[in-house]
Amino acid sequence: MKFRMLPFAVAAALMATSALAQETQTPAAAPAQPTPATADAARDALAKKEGEGDQSALLKQTLTAVDKQYTLIRRNQMQLTYDLSYSYVGEERIVTDIANGNATLFNIENNNSHTVTNTFSADYGVLDNLTANVTLPLISRYADTAARSGMSNSLGDVGVGARWQPFEARRDAPGLTVTSNVRLPTGRSPFKIIAGSGEATGSGVAAATVGLNINKIVDPVALFGSLNFTASLPAKNLWQVNGSRILTRVQPGTSVGFGLGFAYALSYGISTTISFQEAISAGSKLRFADGLEAKTHMQTSGILNMGLGYRVSPKTTVNFSVGIGVTPDSPNLVVGMNLPLSF
Repeated sequence: MKFRMLPFAVAAALMATSALAQETQTPAAAPAQPTPATADAARDALAKKEGEGDQSALLKQTLTAVDKQYTLIRRNQMQLTYDLSYSYVGEERIVTDIANGNATLFNIENNNSHTVTNTFSADYGVLDNLTANVTLPLISRYADTAARSGMSNSLGDVGVGARWQPFEARRDAPGLTVTSNVRLPTGRSPFKIIAGSGEATGSGVAAATVGLNINKIVDPVALFGSLNFTASLPAKNLWQVNGSRILTRVQPGTSVGFGLGFAYALSYGISTTISFQEAISAGSKLRFADGLEAKTHMQTSGILNMGLGYRVSPKTTVNFSVGIGVTPDSPNLVVGMNLPLSF
């Protein structure tokens, strides 16, 4: 090893001698040259700056912004969120009369409904793994049908819920979250609306939902899914004129919902999500004043969602989403925006 280092020592001595000779011959000192980059300096330049986070952190933030059910906030912390959504439902009904075996076309009825929902939600960390939340929706709904046309602006159904993570989040293990929510019938009930008095902005019944969410990060993709069950209380003591009969009681059917999708962080500033949600609801039981009882058909609602998140700061991501209904019982179009109010 000593013999191998000898040429380098000789070369260093020759360079030092040459530099000394130049210094002796030149009266004025030469300008200082930039210091060459060392290995430590290169590592510092390539290292992530504070606040940039890594891919896993970005994906977790994406899950939080898309659906707050996937992550929780710290104890004694509060977070405010504003959601703006627009949904459109449109359909055409062909009214015909069959006489003598022939179908005669009378007209085509267009039924359209536009709904704008402004939702303010507050989350509070009861514990590090338990978060309570309250949602307050303000709804504007316009409907244009063959029978009526009008617009309503009022409070929707207020929701109170909680999210609980039974296990500590780990990088190599799926994250589990148990959810619960109680929906209060604070909006305008569809079972108490009088013809020509406006549109309903609520469900008209109280309901409780329990669910389970799961997510797993597989860099550079985060997978997530959910399963929930909803049961509703009946709407009693009604007196709504429905055609030639009077509706007195409604028992909504139970519903089961599920969803799945993935999130992908394209960069430190842009993330995308694709998900599918479906809800299957059993038929509702109707009772009329004359003793007649009827039951509606089962309904299936499925929506394909595509989202884009823009990271405006290390702690804030604004999300935009577009949903397309894929079943007859679904809205035709849903457009949404999610904006955290606490920065």
